[in-house]
Amino acid sequence: MCWTAKSFIRGLNFSVKYCSKDNHLQTICLYSKLKPKKCHILDWSGSTRNSTVPPGSILPWRFFSCKQEGTEIPCKRKKIASITTPELLYKDLLKSEQKNWNEISGRYKAMAERIKKKIEELHNEYTLSSGSPRIKVGESVYFEENGCIFLSKADAVDEGKVHILFSVEDLGFYDAFIQRIRISPDQRYMATSLKSENSEEATCVVMKLGDFPVVEKVIPNVFSFEWVTNDVLYYTSQKNLKCQNVFMTTFTKQKHTELVYTEQDASNSKTTSEVWLVDCRHPFKLPVLVQARTKGVIYHIEHRNDELYILTTYGEPAEYKLMKAPVGSSGMENWQLVYAPEEKSKLIDLEMFSDHCILFLQNAGHLYLNVISFVSHSVHSIQLPAWACAFELESHPEHTTSTCYFQLTSPVHPPKRFAYSFKENNLIEQAVQEVPIITNCHTIRLLAKSKDETLVPITVFHNMNSKELHRKPLLVHVYGAYGIDLNMSFKEEKLLLIEEGWILAYCHVRGGGELGHSWHKDGCQHNKLKGLHDLKACIMLLHELGFSQPKYTALAAASAGGVLAGALCNSDPELIRAMVLQAPFVDVLNTMMKTHLPLTIEEQEEWGNPLLDEKCMKYIKSYCPYHNIKPQYYPSVFITAYENDQRIPLTGVLRYVQKLRKAALDHAGRTKKKGNWIPNIILDIQANGSHCDSSWEDSLNEVARQLAFLKKELEDV
Repeated sequence: MCWTAKSFIRGLNFSVKYCSKDNHLQTICLYSKLKPKKCHILDWSGSTRNSTVPPGSILPWRFFSCKQEGTEIPCKRKKIASITTPELLYKDLLKSEQKNWNEISGRYKAMAERIKKKIEELHNEYTLSSGSPRIKVGESVYFEENGCIFLSKADAVDEGKVHILFSVEDLGFYDAFIQRIRISPDQRYMATSLKSENSEEATCVVMKLGDFPVVEKVIPNVFSFEWVTNDVLYYTSQKNLKCQNVFMTTFTKQKHTELVYTEQDASNSKTTSEVWLVDCRHPFKLPVLVQARTKGVIYHIEHRNDELYILTTYGEPAEYKLMKAPVGSSGMENWQLVYAPEEKSKLIDLEMFSDHCILFLQNAGHLYLNVISFVSHSVHSIQLPAWACAFELESHPEHTTSTCYFQLTSPVHPPKRFAYSFKENNLIEQAVQEVPIITNCHTIRLLAKSKDETLVPITVFHNMNSKELHRKPLLVHVYGAYGIDLNMSFKEEKLLLIEEGWILAYCHVRGGGELGHSWHKDGCQHNKLKGLHDLKACIMLLHELGFSQPKYTALAAASAGGVLAGALCNSDPELIRAMVLQAPFVDVLNTMMKTHLPLTIEEQEEWGNPLLDEKCMKYIKSYCPYHNIKPQYYPSVFITAYENDQRIPLTGVLRYVQKLRKAALDHAGRTKKKGNWIPNIILDIQANGSHCDSSWEDSLNEVARQLAFLKKELEDV
């Protein structure tokens, strides 16, 4: 029996697997809001169903107009509407900040251009040389480069014998980039998602392959999609940043599209999930429920032979473990434990093969993999290189393969390809001669003791040739929300800073997912201040150990990471000299009081409900960055925000900047000391880009401006 699962998982990324005749489980998930990192990783494998670090990622997208079959061109009608006082205030604040940026941006322009050039050189040297991910289906290989999708025979890729299947620009999607690709089992069709930099919604383009590929269908407002059979595609649609409907569309002689499932639970809870199975051999039959949603239990499904392998938080401890049950009796009462990680180890992800299962785990910051053999019933453990901080599984359409491929990376180490051979039972590094090897960077893992004695992990990188580390600039990173790990993937700008002698520190505070679900639970809602205490302890330990000092220290955060960064800026501003925020969440209380916003209700699991709980309101108010601004010393602050951001209202950021600048000036006016330092409070508002994505060029310009700001603030001290 061949099955596909459509799993309505609301707190983690979705896992979507190619459905072959041998291995037959894929997952289509409805998504909720996460506040993710900014990311431009092309998602080929989608293999992150249980990962708290969403690689590639998340998120709903708005359809952007293009003259293709199946699209609608919006009617541009003139609308006459009264302008309210809040709208006028918003426009005045926006104009004020845009004027302020235009006046001061010149001081960073020359340095930003120099930084931009260096980053481009590193990108060409490390990222482009490593090549794009490839999908191997039978004897064919599919890959993407520069907005085009190519097809080649497996043994002819390196010889340049390729055939172009798809070009973004040729189809009129000029402002889009390729995000995801799925090939039908018989390779007659290809589904590709395209995303605009100014939106959070994607368009799925389905092409019929052959000597002359043609567009068969264009589907707007799509979140995820999978081929169930050779000519049946399942996909999820989205509205208001939420996915609640699953559709099936056929490419047979009698083409039709129908609604398959509607999620009735409007809460989009991130702490429960529910999976339904669809028989791939009979895709028109009704789905079959695996296990009804249970409070506090998240589970994901893999299918092997007549059994379901279940990755779940069910049972004690409430961390991920691997269980199994018969396909015919899949209820929770029949779940049997297959593997549970050791204490303090976190199960990050898994990949199922015909005779093996590979588990990726993390312990004390180190990555390792366990290989379960279904033949010998043994477990083989391998520790991965010490420098590795993140991994990405490659797509394995043929689950009978004898090798598992994946990439390892860190913020300062470009992705390296590795292969685990089931036959040889060993790990092989797939060297690429063109990519230089990073040898001058030292990786250190520390533990800071927080206010309640909890030990908080820190990952530190610095140049091995650096001397007098206490005089070097230090850039501290923090997130600490939604059970999501800090983004530890490679970034050219991080390598640039290392080469220039900077120290990088990543604080894995509570609220994030680095140590599992309990780590997240201990840092959300009424425990949110623990994340702040963790961050303070981390920075103080770094200084105590001789990694820089306050006047050379800067703090960096994005999205929900802005809560802890902004809170530290209020509570302990003397610990840092500068702060860089990107699309920050800094007005928690006001946002959580506005239930008309599309994501407020589901956010209550993370922040609480201040409308119904007065204690919750007071607690949020005690740490909310906006509400705790007062006249005092403040570090310099550089914020990048987006006019099109549907997740973080720009109004809250504008108000935060205005209030912070006034408080800093009031403090300077009251002290009136000779040579009194006044911080720079800068807001860079981008007309292009969105909360989740910007184009490569726009993102490069943003990073260059941010680093120019940091260099002037720290290196010119």
